[in-house]
Amino acid sequence: MRRLSTRTLVLAGLMGALLMVLKETLSLLPGEPVTPLILLYTLELPAATPWAIGVFVVLQFVLYGLGLWSWMYLYIWFLLYFLVRRLRRMDSALGWAVVSGAYGLAFGALCTPVYLVTTGPIAAFAWWVAGLPTDLIHCAGNFVITLVVYRPLRRALHGIRSRL
Repeated sequence: MRRLSTRTLVLAGLMGALLMVLKETLSLLPGEPVTPLILLYTLELPAATPWAIGVFVVLQFVLYGLGLWSWMYLYIWFLLYFLVRRLRRMDSALGWAVVSGAYGLAFGALCTPVYLVTTGPIAAFAWWVAGLPTDLIHCAGNFVITLVVYRPLRRALHGIRSRL
């Protein structure tokens, strides 16, 4: 595995902090900026992104404490990272908006393994179904946010990558 430079580690810390700040400040809007940002981070700064996700997850734990949701955060954002790495050759704002929206729609389903293990299949299914309205909003918000910010943020992050 390649060693990360100090610059890349500092950048990862800033990326993770930005995820946290934007998630909290934009929490009243439908959707959230975390999925689109992790998507864009992964496309342009793939070496720093897992570290940024780690920083973001730790900051979430510090702010909100630990609970069942904590287990989800240990895999849900890394799963997105690996998905985007698999699809990285795509360069379509609409395509990435669809991926981002689909991830928002699937978010509750992707979180259910924690509930399946801790509360059983009936409770996990009930939890997922109860969250579907939120997942639909998450889907629409992610789609729109990604469609709007994909090109300008991709260019900005590409510029950052070229300076590393």
